[in-house]
Amino acid sequence: MVQRFDLAIVGGSFAGLACARSAALRGLKVVVLDAKPDPGARVRTTGIIVKEASDEFDLPAGLMRKVRGVRLYAPDDRALDLSAPGYFFQATDMPGLMHWMADEAARAGATLVYGKKFESGLEYERGVALGDIHAGFLIGADGARSRVAEAFGLGVNRRFLAGLEIECEPLAAVDGRFLHCFADSKLAPGYIAWMVPGVNATQIGLAASRPQRPDLGGLLRRLKAHFDIRDIRVTSRRSGLIPSGGVVHCLGARRVMLVGDAAGMVSPVTGGGIHTALHFGRRAAMLVADHLGDRGIHPVVAMTREAPRYRAKLLLRRLMDLGPPNALINAALMTAPMRRLAQRLYFHSRGEKSESFEAWCKAFEQEPDAKPHLKLLT
Repeated sequence: MVQRFDLAIVGGSFAGLACARSAALRGLKVVVLDAKPDPGARVRTTGIIVKEASDEFDLPAGLMRKVRGVRLYAPDDRALDLSAPGYFFQATDMPGLMHWMADEAARAGATLVYGKKFESGLEYERGVALGDIHAGFLIGADGARSRVAEAFGLGVNRRFLAGLEIECEPLAAVDGRFLHCFADSKLAPGYIAWMVPGVNATQIGLAASRPQRPDLGGLLRRLKAHFDIRDIRVTSRRSGLIPSGGVVHCLGARRVMLVGDAAGMVSPVTGGGIHTALHFGRRAAMLVADHLGDRGIHPVVAMTREAPRYRAKLLLRRLMDLGPPNALINAALMTAPMRRLAQRLYFHSRGEKSESFEAWCKAFEQEPDAKPHLKLLT
């Protein structure tokens, strides 16, 4: 029996679930298809959320932990502390957050179908047929190697970072105030390594520009020596591809459109894509609802105009892909120009308002109403 919907979404992660919730709240009949057995399975992301995403999309504080600074290490282990007043990152319980977002989309009225893999589809004059599911419009939010893009002849990602990450029991030796980032071309050529004091866990990972490979074993040896970590008890492992070539050349067709990682909406420099996934997932829902219900502008036309260009970041990505030697990183990282660049990359528009992390903490602690909130800094 044919099931009919206004909007079908392939992919049940940040972009797909944000789109599903917003579209359902706007009165569309929505279905989400995902090959995973449940929303929290096979997580492919570290789950670090920037403040802009936290401001724009209400997410539950109980599934997140604020981290207010970045400690950037050179290959020789010298460190640079970065922060900006009023700015923070959110480390997240990713499986828990995916379950919450799925519940919110279902509560808004979307139908979620897990364990259903997208195989193929047929676009016709008034919609798209996905086997026994027919919809007026299809959104592909199915990750870096989108099957929707391939099936409908849309743009595909061609340049990637390859990432590896382990999640382990909390490590007491790690300063929980910082995201710990490591610039090291031997361990992570073309990118960085990281250690994140997360939600009841510590995440350790790194990525490299393909076809080079990240050296997770080398990273763990370095961390054990530098932080005096004697025992790392791994609870989960994940790996995945991160698009690094910018937005794909063709975002959609008459009845199909890509968003999120499938569309290459990921920063070529930092690899950050959660904020854009949430933003453009919601935006896609608005555009489809306006188009189907009120003959508004075609969603692909509008999305193509609004999608990020990443011009400067694509240039910087080409330079990073060259894999500068560690000797050069050691010489350059602590200089004033590199500090300003790192400040801008991590803290965006607040990059010019930098101050030392310790100065920020001291000023915070001296505020009259600070004491009830000091636990946020530990």
